[in-house]
Amino acid sequence: MYLTKDAKEEIFAKHGKGKNDTGSAEGQIALFTARINHLTEHLKNNRKDFNTERSLVKLVGKRRALLDYLTKKDILRYRAIVKELGLRK
Repeated sequence: MYLTKDAKEEIFAKHGKGKNDTGSAEGQIALFTARINHLTEHLKNNRKDFNTERSLVKLVGKRRALLDYLTKKDILRYRAIVKELGLRK
């Protein structure tokens, strides 16, 4: 798999509230962003891989839903995660 256990723990430690905090919105958004970046690179080389394209679109929708949740719940956390990950919106 492209994302090892150690890499996931590092993502959750950096963006979540702790190393094992896999449920926070920030940690999940960071994990989705890493997966989205990986799938985007894959699709640059394999442009006819429509199953991966569908998975990418679903992941973007999940990330968008979590970001919308954060805007309603705590706008400061939303702004911090968007700035930290370099997301456009």
